[in-house]
This record gives sequence, structure tokens and C-alpha cells, in this order.
Amino acid sequence: MTADLLIDLFSMAIGYWWIILIGTTIGIIIGAIPGFGAHNTIIILLPLTLAVPIDQGLTFMVSLYVASHMGSGIPAILLNIPGTGGAAATTLDGYPMAQKGLGQQALVLSFLASTIGGFITAIIALFAIPYLAQIAFYLHSVEMVVVMLFGITLIAVIAAKDTLKGLIAGLIGLLIGGIGADHIYSNPRGTFGFLELYDGVPLVPALIGLFALSEAFVMIEQDLIVSKSGRAHMLKSRWSDTWEGIRMGVARLWHVCWTSLIGLGIGAIPGAGASIASFVAYQQSRTFSKTPDAYGKGHPEGVLAPEAANNGVSSGSLIPMLVIGVPGGSTAAVMMVVLNYHGVALGPRLFTEQPVLAYGVFVTMIVSYVLMIFTILPLTRYLSRITLVPTQFLAPSIICFTLIGAFIYRGYPFDMGLAIAFGVIGYIARKTGFHVVALLIGVILGPLLEENFLRALRLSGGDLGVFFSRPIANGLWLALLASLATPWILARYHKSRETAGGKP
Repeated sequence: MTADLLIDLFSMAIGYWWIILIGTTIGIIIGAIPGFGAHNTIIILLPLTLAVPIDQGLTFMVSLYVASHMGSGIPAILLNIPGTGGAAATTLDGYPMAQKGLGQQALVLSFLASTIGGFITAIIALFAIPYLAQIAFYLHSVEMVVVMLFGITLIAVIAAKDTLKGLIAGLIGLLIGGIGADHIYSNPRGTFGFLELYDGVPLVPALIGLFALSEAFVMIEQDLIVSKSGRAHMLKSRWSDTWEGIRMGVARLWHVCWTSLIGLGIGAIPGAGASIASFVAYQQSRTFSKTPDAYGKGHPEGVLAPEAANNGVSSGSLIPMLVIGVPGGSTAAVMMVVLNYHGVALGPRLFTEQPVLAYGVFVTMIVSYVLMIFTILPLTRYLSRITLVPTQFLAPSIICFTLIGAFIYRGYPFDMGLAIAFGVIGYIARKTGFHVVALLIGVILGPLLEENFLRALRLSGGDLGVFFSRPIANGLWLALLASLATPWILARYHKSRETAGGKP
């Protein structure tokens, strides 16, 4: 990449700053509404993106896309309701911080992780896109099975607090994820005759039910989300709380960097997505933390890790679309429709024939993150006050908005009923001490794990040895075993240190 090309790229992106500002504003709002994903919004605005020149349309779509990932963390932290599946892991520590009256600091951590993680991965993608694109060629079904096992092991982490309930919740989630036509013979399983379930349990209604509706049902039983001490802290909130959040984030800058790289790598794998990346990043963050027991109780690193990975996926998911013409996710697929409409040939030729358009995607991301960090950080003080709204007003509003989001995802009234059913399941799980995140992990990763597992077996003729026949897969197996053994080794090490220190 030449210096002249870089100048042209940044000149174009800066010249379209007003488009980026509009796109990021809409994206943050859309991301904060459960069920209203970036792909749905771009589809609604498709006539607009098809009517304007391709460089303007692509700038708008990219800025909206990256902002929606940031916005999804807002309800996850303040209301325990992730805007998208990628923000589900953020609820584990973000919401406990909000309950303590630290919602302002948690939002700052989320926004910093999102912007810094996205900014870093966009720069890396800009200069390393030919090499990152190779990930899609080398990671196949065998490797994907191991990658997803990283996320599923988070069930074991949750089960550590209550082994039986954690494992039961994870198992139920995996069973629910198995609903739909099987991946070999397309025979329906557990659909109860509903055609709407033949493609499997849709993610958005499940997400809305397990988190949004169940949380709304719990809210009805209380006056406020925050505790009494948290309310007193919130009423005294000042701008110094924003600076405190910034200091907490800057002190953990390296943590943001390496977890965002997890998102970049997983995002470059077609079909992986932010849900897998955020769970894997959270699991790895906790595994190699010096204070793993602090996770799940409002630990700052538990907010930084999934949010950094969630936004690292933004850059990664567009790489296979641009380089090999295979969309990395649903939003990338919609973008590809717009590019094809304008006659843009995706693939290696794009970088030689239209380099400004190809590389401009990542420059637009860089400029978007710079604009967002200055526009959204001042709002954290006011956004965090949502937690002070009485639940008698908050709960009905959440139920109405989220049911609309469940309907919009596929346009089926059936999905609204499905969301309510999951809401009841989530409510029962919360009241009986089961963890809804373990349920969701099974619903999200279960079908993907089964699909890749069966595909690998079909290609190998039923030989289980195929999962240990590839160098990359073997390396991932070793990394998985290391991540599972590390907490036990560290615990033994700290215990021996304490024992040695206690001796006279």
C-alpha cells in the first residue's frame, strides 16, 4: 500500500464525516434496541443505499455496522439485556457493576473497549488483509469444532458456582439448540409440527426471551434495578466517575488489545460471528486473570474482554467478503448485495481495480471509532441514569419494545410467542438459581458445533481421528487443554504460596 493511496483513503473518509456521523448515530441507537440488528436496519434502508453512489452507500453501511456493535452493550450493562448475541457475555459483569451504582464506569469501560479494540483491529486489517484472509482457507470444520469448544467451556466456568445447576442449564441449552431439521437428512427434531422451527430456534427471540423478558418479569417484583447503596451512589454521580472509568480502562489497555485480536481472528472465519468471539474472549480473559474469582461480580476486565472482541469481529467479518466473496456474517451478506447491485466485483481483483473502495472500508471504520469516542463518552453520565427509572415504567416499556424486536427479525408473529415462552423459561431459571447465560451458550453454539462436527465426520467417512489429523487443530486442542488446566494450576500455585507465607 502506497503513501498516496493512504492519503486518498483518509481524504475520502474525512470528506464523508457527515455520513459517518449519521451512520454511527443510527447504529448506536439500533444496537441498543434488542432485536434491531445492523443487518435488519440496512435491509430497511436498502433503497437508500442502492440509490446513492457506492462509496457513499458503503461508508454509511460500515459506520452503522460498527456503531451497532458498540450500542449493543448499553442495555446489556444497564438492564441485563444484550442488544445482540455478541453482547451477551457483557451482562456477566456489566450488569453487576450497574447494580452497585457503577453503571457510568461500566459504560465508559464498554465504550473504550469497543472503540480501542475496533480501532486497533481496523488498522491491523488495513495492512494485513491478504494474510488475515488466509484464515478462512486454513480453518475448516475440524478447527471450528475446537474453537466453539472454547466458548462452550464457559458453561463449566459458570457451573463452578453451582456445578449441578450450571451443567443442567448448559445441557438444556444444547438440547434447545438441537431443535430443527438435522444437518444430514433434514429430518425435523423437536419442532412439534411448527414450520417456523424447521430452520432451528431463531437467535433473536431466544435472546430477547431469556434476557429481556425474563429480566422484565423480575423487575416487576422490585422498585429499582440498583441497590439502595447503588442508588445513593448514582444520585451523587459526577463527571469524575467518567474519568474514573477512563482510568480503569487505560490501566488495562493491554487486556483490550489481546482480546480484540481474538475477535479479529474469529471474525475472519465465515459463519463464526460476534457471539462466539465474545464468549471465547471472556473465557480466555478469566482463565489467564490473576483474580478469576472476581469475574461475574462486577469485574472491569469482564466488561472489557467481550466488548473488545465484539468490535474486533467488525473488521474480521468483512475480510472474507472483500477477498474471497464469502460473507462473514449476516450484515456482510447484505452489504454484498449492495456491492453486487453496483457492479462491484468482489475478490482479489477488487484490490487492484478499485483499491480506494476495498481499503476504504477499514479506513471508514478507523474514522468512525475516532468520531464515536468523542461523541458518546460525554453521554455516559446521562445514559447510566436509566437504572434510576422506577421498574413500574421500565418493565412494560422493555416488554413492548423487545416483542417488536422479536417480530422484526423474521417477520413471523410466531416469534413473539416464542420470545414469551423463552421469557418464562428465563424467569423460572432466574428464580431457581439457574444461569440464563449457560442456557444461551447452548442455544447459540450447540447447533454450530453439531453442524461442523457432522460435516467433518462426513468428509472423513466417520473417522473420529480426523479431529486430531491437522496441525492447526492439534495446536488448538493443546491451547484448549492449557486454558482448562491453567486455572487449576494457578489456584494450586497461589495456595502453595499462601501456605509457605503462613509458616513461621
